[in-house]
Amino acid sequence: MYKIGQVVLAKAGKEKGEIFVIVALDEKFAYLADGKRLKADNPKKKSFKHIKLYCNESLNESDVLDKNARVNALLRKFLSDKRRM
Repeated sequence: MYKIGQVVLAKAGKEKGEIFVIVALDEKFAYLADGKRLKADNPKKKSFKHIKLYCNESLNESDVLDKNARVNALLRKFLSDKRRM
């Protein structure tokens, strides 16, 4: 259903209404980052029932999983473009 690199909207919690990129997945949770407050190396754990797909565009999975400092800058730039939609 969800894949790493997809842009999702938080439907619940203090992040309600904000958009994030999925940086990791497990059976019950998606791990979300925005590159600003929530960095890729310390993502927010959210249940699948508390997020929904925001748009059909997504980042390349290999770019998101790359463990360098440029990942957060990439996330910020990508999400800022999506907020203008």
